[in-house]
Amino acid sequence: MDGAGRLARSLRSLRPQADLKAAALGAVILLRERLGLRPARARPRSEREHPPHWLIALVERYFPHRAGVAATLLLLLGSAAFGIVRGGHVDELSSALGDTRNAIANAAGFRITSVAINGRRQLSQDEVLAIGGVTGRSSLLFLDPEAVRDRLKADPWIAEATVLKLYPGQLQIDITERSAFALWQQDGRLSVIADDGAVLEPYVSRRFLKLPLVVGKGAETRARDFLALLARYPQVNAVTKAAIFVGERRWNLRLKDGLDIRLPERDVGNALAALSKYDQEDRLFSRDIVAVDMRLPDRLTVQLSEDAAKAREELFKDKKKKKAGDA
Repeated sequence: MDGAGRLARSLRSLRPQADLKAAALGAVILLRERLGLRPARARPRSEREHPPHWLIALVERYFPHRAGVAATLLLLLGSAAFGIVRGGHVDELSSALGDTRNAIANAAGFRITSVAINGRRQLSQDEVLAIGGVTGRSSLLFLDPEAVRDRLKADPWIAEATVLKLYPGQLQIDITERSAFALWQQDGRLSVIADDGAVLEPYVSRRFLKLPLVVGKGAETRARDFLALLARYPQVNAVTKAAIFVGERRWNLRLKDGLDIRLPERDVGNALAALSKYDQEDRLFSRDIVAVDMRLPDRLTVQLSEDAAKAREELFKDKKKKKAGDA
């Protein structure tokens, strides 16, 4: 009995210690689960005998948890971006993203419902919107007015432009157009130009047929001043077909009947005034001549046509015969 009694007392005295150890072990396991820690796995004997390479050990020790997954994702995204750029699909992707963004804004109530365009004469409303890059998918919220303005001013017909966004859905565009001033011929090409020399478009429409014609390199930028001077002498201006800029220094006039007038480099106004006077007094433009040279300040040289030159030569021959007969 004593032995049995001692054994019972011994078991009762050890039970609180066993309960305390079990509780501590359970707390440790619960703490590991909360922190996401896993119990260290005993390495195989071969691994303990052959430790890993120092670079692998360094990566395992300092590389953040799940960084490998993130690096893989970055690699995949980088490969996709490289493929888009290499395949030339950047514009398509950008356009698709822009359309998606605009669609969301339009659904939220920022659709462009009205457009007011002021100052247009040559261009239609659809042409102005197309030049500015405004389409039916554009939303007022994401429309960049500065970008629209820059695209408008890049068009040769538009000298100035202002773009205003009036929320929630109105767009206002004010433009100042250039006017067709003259036709300019250079290297066989005919273009419509503004008074500042800007080339507006190739000549394809007959509505510009009555514009004055200037010819030669540099004529487009010098035409405004010269044609303004020529307009002060209507007798000469009315019969002029083209103004030809020669050597980027001086002008020639080609009249409608083919007569060439070679003007001086300086004192052009005085030369035009004298030319107008010669025609009024002597009907210079109606004579049988092909060229008038006014480049020398103290004289006017006239070149006769071939028929007139032959007639003049025959006249001199007759005069010489008569003088010989009289002698």
